[in-house]
Amino acid sequence: MTDQTPVLRLEGIVKTFPGVRALDGVAFSVLPGEVHALMGENGAGKSTLMKVLGGIHAPDEGQIFIAEEPTVMTSPMQAKAKGVVFIHQELSLADELSVAENIFLGELPLKGLGRVDWPKLYADTDAILKTLNVGFDARTRVGDLSIANQQMVEIGRALTVDPRAVIFDEPTASLTDAEKVVLFDVIADLQSRGVGIVYISHRMEEIFKITDRISVLRDGQYRGTLNTAETDEDEVTQLMIGRSLDLSRNESHHEMGDVALEVRGLGCGALYQDVSFSVRRGEVLGFYGLVGAGRTEIAETIFGLRTPSAGQILLNGEEVRIASPIDALGHGISLVPEDRKSQGLVLGMNCRDNMTLPQVDDLTAGPFVSDGAEIAIFDQYRDKLDIRTPGWRQIVGNLSGGNQQKIVIGKWLSMRPEVLIVDEPTRGIDVGSKSEIHNLIRELAAQGFAVIVISSEMPEVLHVSDRIVAMFSGRVMREFTADEVTEDNLIQAISGITDDKVA
Repeated sequence: MTDQTPVLRLEGIVKTFPGVRALDGVAFSVLPGEVHALMGENGAGKSTLMKVLGGIHAPDEGQIFIAEEPTVMTSPMQAKAKGVVFIHQELSLADELSVAENIFLGELPLKGLGRVDWPKLYADTDAILKTLNVGFDARTRVGDLSIANQQMVEIGRALTVDPRAVIFDEPTASLTDAEKVVLFDVIADLQSRGVGIVYISHRMEEIFKITDRISVLRDGQYRGTLNTAETDEDEVTQLMIGRSLDLSRNESHHEMGDVALEVRGLGCGALYQDVSFSVRRGEVLGFYGLVGAGRTEIAETIFGLRTPSAGQILLNGEEVRIASPIDALGHGISLVPEDRKSQGLVLGMNCRDNMTLPQVDDLTAGPFVSDGAEIAIFDQYRDKLDIRTPGWRQIVGNLSGGNQQKIVIGKWLSMRPEVLIVDEPTRGIDVGSKSEIHNLIRELAAQGFAVIVISSEMPEVLHVSDRIVAMFSGRVMREFTADEVTEDNLIQAISGITDDKVA
């Protein structure tokens, strides 16, 4: 970072929506070859600021500078033409098109008579994919790829131009550990070429691993910039939310009741085999493992989304057959899914209707749904989860990712289940909201609910769980109590290392 002239700079940015001042005089800049983190709680203004930079929103006040030249951004295509490239958390790919067509969408190479130069398109795409070290080629249909590989296609789009700045918005949310290494290598290569990187993430370990500076927004206002090497998580958190967080391990003690849910020898083809565990009322049972370990598939089986090939599911000591989510709900089992966009929400529907959708039949008054009952449920969980929205009429698709996740969690909590399964409950959520959801999970357990938490974040599973089930390649490797688990033995277990191998 020898050249101190910013590749991009925003000064005095103001943006107001009806009833909300989303940005209030915000300043931000990124230097050549720098990885600059942009942090803040959900609703702090990060996404709005980037939409101003990308030409999606016109600022009410303020100025954008590219290499210190004043610029008016009118569209994402114009931003890209000026060397500012966005890699979004939420995928924006065309499933029916090939990888090559998605990567070069809007700028396909042409030859005579306006025809696509397919050999060049595929060759250029394969060169980009080689840089990303992925296992698919240019002709692959995007809809056939995993979510993680689709994210790599999004990243590939940034490499089609010679960028001045690349904005990464929660880029590792869907990536495996191996894919994260590739991503960080790509970022390091961009740095070496003098490209400025804006890195938006809630994952502190990533922020402190790869960034040079950290800028923080809170309530639409710029709160300051810190040198990463000279700060720590507590100082950043204080700047973000105005208070410290308790990130210690779970050491809570409360009375636990009888076994609510028990699974014996459960299997589902090649996805997982011979899985047995139980969870008691008043207990949080954590599931931890690598991608592909079978954690989510077990939850989907218990909720009736998959048909088991072997084993039993018992509720309150009695075997039950769960063939559908309706059966599961009838037995008092709720599932907060991992993918809020495709599985948890109707994006075009308002907040209230999303929150109360599973219980519409119970809220009817004659032929009509009781508006008052629906609003009362929404208000209760908006306050409980601190959902930031102007009101229940707000369309869910217009909320930030973290607030969307809170709507999903509130929807299933409002069903008052006996057994609550939460799959990646804080994915894409800021540290302040994480703390609130962790506290809520512990509060539910203290109230007598049986809670299963599936998480790929070790600090999270250690913080909320009374016991932890460690999985590897579709099998339960070990089960730990909160007292006996350590980071080392947990990592060994999810890597397939058993006690006898250690010995």
